[in-house]
Amino acid sequence: MRSLLSFFAFLFVAAVSAISTTGDRLLVVLDDVTEKAGYSRFFGDLESRGFKLTFETPKSETLALFRLGERAYDHVIVFPSKAKGLGPNLTPNILLDFLNANGNILVTLSSGSTAPNSLVTFLAELDIQLPTERTGLVVDHFNYDSATASDTHDVLVLSPPGSVRPEIKNFFSAGAPADQLLAFPHGMGASLGHGELLAPILRAPRTAYSYNPKEQAEVVDDLFGAGEQLALVSTVQARNSARFALIGSVEMLQDSWFGAEVKKIGATKAVKTFNREFAKRVSGWTFQETGVLRVNWIEHHLNEKSALNESNPAIYRIKNDVTYTISLSEWSWDAWTAFTVPTNDVLQLEFSMLSPFHRVALGFDPSHSTPEAAAYTASIKLPDQHGIFNFKVNYKRPFLTNIEEKNTVSVRHMAHDEWPRSFAISGAWPWIAGIGATVAGWVGFVALWMYSAPPALEKKETKKTQ
Repeated sequence: MRSLLSFFAFLFVAAVSAISTTGDRLLVVLDDVTEKAGYSRFFGDLESRGFKLTFETPKSETLALFRLGERAYDHVIVFPSKAKGLGPNLTPNILLDFLNANGNILVTLSSGSTAPNSLVTFLAELDIQLPTERTGLVVDHFNYDSATASDTHDVLVLSPPGSVRPEIKNFFSAGAPADQLLAFPHGMGASLGHGELLAPILRAPRTAYSYNPKEQAEVVDDLFGAGEQLALVSTVQARNSARFALIGSVEMLQDSWFGAEVKKIGATKAVKTFNREFAKRVSGWTFQETGVLRVNWIEHHLNEKSALNESNPAIYRIKNDVTYTISLSEWSWDAWTAFTVPTNDVLQLEFSMLSPFHRVALGFDPSHSTPEAAAYTASIKLPDQHGIFNFKVNYKRPFLTNIEEKNTVSVRHMAHDEWPRSFAISGAWPWIAGIGATVAGWVGFVALWMYSAPPALEKKETKKTQ
């Protein structure tokens, strides 16, 4: 097991760091810095959670995501821009490099402005497609706010997500009051590809569709998307666990919609929006304040009680009985808690060379668990094969950071004095009995030969003749 000194040192560093596990430097890119007044509650919530906000415009000469080859910021929020591009400091390559450097990005869209070319190219690299005209409006004639969009039907009123996928509910709508709704005003929908890194949070209702508001035709023939084809809020988690979120309506984050009241068509009374809490949870996930997993320690050892049984040895023997244990914690807003594997999921251990020889489920180990860390363990018998093997835990799930731990060990043959004696093997007993019978018969024959007297010989008399 890892030394207690290093473990407590790591806990101390985590305790004194920012609420986000990756840092507190947050860059906000606005078309005009004065626009931040309309999002004072959203920015105030971020500052209250420990982030240090820096406001820049795409045309600012001081704007740079990297300095001397290192990240200048830990997180970036990009608000809609009326310009065709985001400038030389926010090109698609720079944004991708920022993700590859473990930076997190939150992008917002608006149907009232055309998405910049560089942003469209960057989203295409993530397998996210915007309407061909880079603008679109999502409307729904059955789920709209009858108070503010009785004519245009472009303010969608939706239930908080999570009714289908429990992992979405755990992070983005858990604890939401039943009488609260999400307001999605004047937003744009995106089409997601089939990449395994994509995970939509909020999809459009079946009755919604997207069209170009600049085309005032009576009948919309060419639709970009309709129904659940449109992702209103979507996420991407890279293989290095860097996170990206796309919110199709920047007005969701405005002060006017935080705590506003909306009235769904056919409803008798207006209800408060869930926008403020939803914005907190989406930004909290994007900036790695929730859903962050950590491996505290890993231990593997022989299932033998002896003074020579050490932890994490570099070499084992074939057919050894071995126990593997891993300790996991989850960061939730401001503290590390024990990570609980969902009931419909499995945390697996692989013991592999080129392919797995064992693939078993890791079970909860209460004897090594604490409120801050949960231990999971499994016991296996090593195969009758020598070589270089790996203990591997590969746990990758939506909305949780990736766990990929590999511990390499050697497995040797049995030594000459470790083989079981022949008399301990029941299958060898007939052969041992045959050897014993042969030896006993030979000894009896020799004894009989040695102690048997030779037969007496008769003396023959001869007559002399003259």
